[in-house]
Amino acid sequence: MTNTKLFLLLGTSLSFLPQTLSAQCVSPIQDCYALGYTQTSCPNGKGVKCPFGNGWYCGGTAAQDCIKLGYDKDCTGAGESGSGETCNGKYKTCTCDSSYKYTCTGTGYSGGTGAACGDKYQSCTCASGYEWKDGGCQQQLNGAQGELFYCNGTVVGIKTSGMNFYIAMQDLGTMNWNNANSQCSNYTFCNNLKGSLPSKDQLLTIYNNKSQLNSLLSINNGGQFAENWYWSSTFNTADYNYYAVGMYNGKVYDYYHGSASGYARPILTSW
Repeated sequence: MTNTKLFLLLGTSLSFLPQTLSAQCVSPIQDCYALGYTQTSCPNGKGVKCPFGNGWYCGGTAAQDCIKLGYDKDCTGAGESGSGETCNGKYKTCTCDSSYKYTCTGTGYSGGTGAACGDKYQSCTCASGYEWKDGGCQQQLNGAQGELFYCNGTVVGIKTSGMNFYIAMQDLGTMNWNNANSQCSNYTFCNNLKGSLPSKDQLLTIYNNKSQLNSLLSINNGGQFAENWYWSSTFNTADYNYYAVGMYNGKVYDYYHGSASGYARPILTSW
């Protein structure tokens, strides 16, 4: 609003104080102070006297007059911008950026993230057992969900259609059989769900589905199978060694468990 517009408003006998349009017009409210005649006198007698009392209205600064007209908002808060015309740099109403669209209340919500605009936030914080996903607090997945096995919303195992076991997302490294068996048996998929070293036949199943499994691993931030051989839990009674399977050719080998160093990756067979 321009100063000219403001002066016009004030010059028409103070249109925002309708009771002052004429000394002959008497308001049904017989309270000078309540009607805006809050001063006892005005400098040089310049002002408007209450028609039925001793109060005066002497006008105010541009800022004061704007506030009287309802222009009292700065609109400088988080995500805020002014709406409509201004008066002395202030607005009647503020609007929020469209990104502030979440109320962050209800089941699974613990509050808003960052500062609010009005009563809305750009994102929310979630209660325990829930995660912020696709614009809402969703309950974290746990357990088998088709080809993926979850632990508190995180994928910890994968398999392909027809497989009856899940495979860990990463190798445990290279080691002798004793360490491979021990580490796989102590590997925790989720809570109390422990893994195991895969059998020879399970390793062959992994090899036959390696392309699909590697694709799932890649999508879910897992580690690809090494182009090397992996220890199995299957014992070769003929030479007292343990079988291994080459992930680069699908062939079965047997190695001495105490010294040979092969890859190990645990599997989950019951859940």
